[in-house]
Amino acid sequence: MIALIQRVSQGRVLVKKNLLSEIDHGYVILLGIFREDNYEDVVKLADKIVNLRIMSDEQLKMNRSITDTKGKVLLVSQFTLCADVSGGRRPSFIKAKEPKEAETLYRSLKTEIEKKGVDVVTGKFGEYMDVIIHNDGPVTIMVDSKNI
Repeated sequence: MIALIQRVSQGRVLVKKNLLSEIDHGYVILLGIFREDNYEDVVKLADKIVNLRIMSDEQLKMNRSITDTKGKVLLVSQFTLCADVSGGRRPSFIKAKEPKEAETLYRSLKTEIEKKGVDVVTGKFGEYMDVIIHNDGPVTIMVDSKNI
């Protein structure tokens, strides 16, 4: 499971030009779920997300977690993070988990983050979305559940 975490001053998701969800300061997380991912990956990733110290302190050093700053998470499923581009010019998505199973893990990650005291809003799973990201810093961190 891959989480592309972006520290933001604002994030929004629109579906068919209608606002679905938004946050002010916090993280926009683009989530890729692979065939071999399971609930264990969800638990490890949720713990890493809420404890990662990439929020700024008073000296503008990355020294605080999202829980320290009372930030929010905008969680967006993005199967294109699972793309394999090794075999040509058109990406293959055969490494991505099937949608029904992926959606279950996506919703589980939302729940696990919320259990740790962070407010989470989401995009719409499987829908074409406009994701507006105001990256703060910029700070963008890739976390792979298989490497934590």
